[in-house]
Amino acid sequence: MFELLPSTGLVLPHGAGVLRFGMSERDAQWAVATLADVREYWACQAGWAFSARYEGLELLVFGDVVDRLGRTERDVDGLASVRVLRHDRAPTGPSAVPVVLQDVDLFGYPAAEVLAALETDRHPAVRFRSAPTGFLLEAGLLAM
Repeated sequence: MFELLPSTGLVLPHGAGVLRFGMSERDAQWAVATLADVREYWACQAGWAFSARYEGLELLVFGDVVDRLGRTERDVDGLASVRVLRHDRAPTGPSAVPVVLQDVDLFGYPAAEVLAALETDRHPAVRFRSAPTGFLLEAGLLAM
């Protein structure tokens, strides 16, 4: 189970650790590498990025982010963003591995039900993207 912790980061399954905002690329890769092969990734405005696939899910991890307008108050050193995406771009059911936010399985139920359950507790640093099939396709966390 992956667990999104706004303000903190992402808890990895099987005791692999926590991807904490501000951690170094090396430490983040080391934690993820205990679960899956880590692959370099390119992302605009990120000093480093990598991806990993795990049981039907893909992690995209970004760090040392520079604001596109060059405003230094928006720059983030270390781990700045984590996204969890489903491989299947048209999911019709739950993912093999739960992705949880506040005890709600984000990829386990239709998006409307998930968003309704989270509406009162939604954190501004959490982002979602739905698939046309009605299930969530992506959940992301930003350092705030």
